[in-house]
Amino acid sequence: MAIRILLLITFISFHFSIDASAEAPLKAAFIRDHQLWVKEKSKEIQLTTGKYVYSPQWSKDGRFIAYLASDELGEKTYLYIYDSKEKENYQPYHTIETRNFKWSPISNQIAYNMDGILNVTNTKNERPEGFEVVAVGVSNFEWFPNGKEFIVSSQSQLLPTGWGPIHLFKVPIDANLHPDKIKPFYTIQTNTTDLFAIDAEYFKWSADGKWVSFLATPTASWSNDSNTLCVLSSAGNHFQVIGKMLGYENWIKWAPIKSQLAFISGEGRFLVENKNTTVTDIPALNERKEYTPKGYVDLGVEWFSSDEVIVARAKENKEWGEGPVPTMFTSLYVINIKSGEQRQITFPKKNELDHTPQVVGSNITWYRKIEKENHGDVWVKDGINGLEYQWLRNVDSAPTFFQ
Repeated sequence: MAIRILLLITFISFHFSIDASAEAPLKAAFIRDHQLWVKEKSKEIQLTTGKYVYSPQWSKDGRFIAYLASDELGEKTYLYIYDSKEKENYQPYHTIETRNFKWSPISNQIAYNMDGILNVTNTKNERPEGFEVVAVGVSNFEWFPNGKEFIVSSQSQLLPTGWGPIHLFKVPIDANLHPDKIKPFYTIQTNTTDLFAIDAEYFKWSADGKWVSFLATPTASWSNDSNTLCVLSSAGNHFQVIGKMLGYENWIKWAPIKSQLAFISGEGRFLVENKNTTVTDIPALNERKEYTPKGYVDLGVEWFSSDEVIVARAKENKEWGEGPVPTMFTSLYVINIKSGEQRQITFPKKNELDHTPQVVGSNITWYRKIEKENHGDVWVKDGINGLEYQWLRNVDSAPTFFQ
């Protein structure tokens, strides 16, 4: 009897230790049934009701989550903030209608674009509240890594002679509409052969802050099929065209340490072919290298380490030519960009697809859904060879992790 009790205790302890250690110490904001939720370790908390929420972003210190909320039709989109210290949602200013906002890299301030006007929030009682106008004529923007300035694009103008250049500016946070404080940063000369574009967007800084990547985007219909990936040095004196790709922000990823850029190259709006994981050193002195095998497409990319890239890969479908666009059943692969070795690391079931890989510390996460379903689950594995497990159920999209 004593032996049976001892075995039972050992069995319970063993399973408890597995359960206790199974979940990584992750923290994420996510959307479920249009509402904002947060999960930390194993606890889930619903933060909003009665809204249509999207685009949650963490503040640098993790106290705040800024997000957009609209009515069911999505005609007007307002900026809200959840304060985890005070446990409340609030609007930093009641008439902020925007679709483009970004937290400061050094403080709890939010910059946002409202109908071409760049604004930045003030701080009241340690919370973002109110705002100051920074500049007008702004199409897209991003903070400089120092948190004191912005890189700003202004859309080119259609003249009788054709489209003019795209102007980039360096704008201090305290510009307050003073033109003498705003400095030209770089002018992109465009044409209809080598580089045709009317705007620049999706600015992203390299890990060392020496380079910024962005997409030069043409007119709307054209941009559905092809955009130009560019890089510019932090001093604004070295510009390079890197390649052609579709307009997906998450298809552009800087390496965690080196000045290397991974992106999914290829033109054509349909995802059935010609989508290749490409890695290049910056500045691009040598030929870029493509890693997608013949007969496949890559539809998601993320760095796992300085030498390993995670991709969401499916078999191409060149046979499709009309009718509904086919689902591309992706699963995750790891690519060693030094050795060229590649192998599959997730194995979704039939009619399931794994996409949106994200790396948080040593954890690899992804969004798994069934074909034609509106909801999916978030899965995690610790490292390339770890065991996968389900971390979130029945969510609208991939979560935003706090790192």
